[in-house]
Amino acid sequence: MLYTAYQWQSDLMAPLRKAAVQAQAVLKPLRGLPGFGGVAYINAVWEFIARAGLSHHRPHYGINKVLVGEREGKVTEESVRVTPFATLLHFRKDVDVPQPRVLVVAPLSGHFATLLRGTVETLLVDHDVYMTDWHNARDIPITDGRFGFDEYVEHIITFLEAIGPGGHMIAVCQPCVHALAAVAIMAEDNNPAQPRSMTLMAGPVDTRVNPTKVNCLANEKTIGWFEHNLISTVPPCHKGGGRRVYPGFIQLAAFMSMNAARHRKAHQDLFMHMVNGETEKAEAIKEFYDEYFAVLDLPAEFYLETVAKVFQDAQLAKGELTYKGRLVNPAAIRRTALLTVEGERDDICAPGQTVAAHDLCTGLKPYMKRHHLQPGVGHYGVFSGRRWENQIYPMVRNLMLSMA
Repeated sequence: MLYTAYQWQSDLMAPLRKAAVQAQAVLKPLRGLPGFGGVAYINAVWEFIARAGLSHHRPHYGINKVLVGEREGKVTEESVRVTPFATLLHFRKDVDVPQPRVLVVAPLSGHFATLLRGTVETLLVDHDVYMTDWHNARDIPITDGRFGFDEYVEHIITFLEAIGPGGHMIAVCQPCVHALAAVAIMAEDNNPAQPRSMTLMAGPVDTRVNPTKVNCLANEKTIGWFEHNLISTVPPCHKGGGRRVYPGFIQLAAFMSMNAARHRKAHQDLFMHMVNGETEKAEAIKEFYDEYFAVLDLPAEFYLETVAKVFQDAQLAKGELTYKGRLVNPAAIRRTALLTVEGERDDICAPGQTVAAHDLCTGLKPYMKRHHLQPGVGHYGVFSGRRWENQIYPMVRNLMLSMA
């Protein structure tokens, strides 16, 4: 019923948003003319109405070129491996310079992998970059089967195998547990494609350490409560009609409620920038929210299993996590160097939760383990923005170079 109600509301608003776009087109030629001083205000109102909705389609990465050394290279998106649930995306450059291959494991947490656009842009200068580009569950037919915790780990292993031996891996946020499990399984199997280095960034390896508001919320309710109250069925008008999902619009609402005052102020600022004709400032805010309001649905089994295994039970940290019935043993990792990165002000994945991976990887020599706590950044600052580019990334790059 929840998804049906959302779809009904979205369909009801669609004609009004379309009319708002047409109204803007009519008002545009009048802006700045004598006697039409109020047009900018009215136009801003119409634009807010036109933007009053969510997108369920992946935005473009928009990475078309990169400077490698002194040469500018063209970047082309190439699908290397495609499953119903994800695409192994390769950002291929037309620069013939051998560079370390790296798989960026993006979170499956309500937003598209394009949220890591800035991360990829930084990496592209020195690396051959691949990405786990997750698909929107509402567009995946129910006949394609389930996608849970094990299937996520399996995708990481399959994609690393597709990249081939000698690659590296960076996991951002939520999938740090899945990525560590994948490498442990590959190490135990002596898989030749096990990565040479593994960077875990702001991920919930052990949520018992410094619990955040997110961790506390996950433990206040039973898994049955989550299933009953947050899982919904995709309406039949979509390709994934009948599939059980955790809707992206619920996750977005949860994220926004955590920083409601900041989002409210951002939209107030946006309105005044549009009224005052401050186009550049307005576009910067719109660009951010165009990405932020592009949501994808998670398969119900993946969401529920991740909540239970990672956030409620901390199974990996306790030595209880299994993959297809096999106990996951991080101590088996001996050839993959480990770097963990945390943000001092991270209120989603607190300091201490990611570095816990070092205690689990007992098979690694001390010189193959590194940790960095970045001062002055929150969750997103770990993998995007100025401090990521200037302070964190050099350590990530140097780790991969040292394990080449």
